[in-house]
Amino acid sequence: MAHETEIYHDPSNVTNPEHSEHHIVSPLQYCMVFGTLLVGTAITVIAAYIDLGWLNPVIALAIACFKAVIVILFFMHVKYQSKLIKMTVGAGFFTFIVLITMTLSDYISRAWGMW
Repeated sequence: MAHETEIYHDPSNVTNPEHSEHHIVSPLQYCMVFGTLLVGTAITVIAAYIDLGWLNPVIALAIACFKAVIVILFFMHVKYQSKLIKMTVGAGFFTFIVLITMTLSDYISRAWGMW
């Protein structure tokens, strides 16, 4: 017969995710993340001095999004959290993309200079 703790054991920690084990991140990993963010900042500065026309803001936003994902995954420890937390963060990104798409579609659809 199984122990009572085995009957109520929740290996995926769905019932009480706040009681999950904490993931210990090494200082080396923090240094690597910091280095990645510094390289991303340097690439952003270099890209700002190169004239690529309409691609400049696209490249700057792509680099900024990459850096934001790195910060969210490692500094906010989302990489080591439950699927529920990851889904919540993903829903936030989805909402952000919907709002940006709606804003840009309004901006593009205007008849600039016609009034």
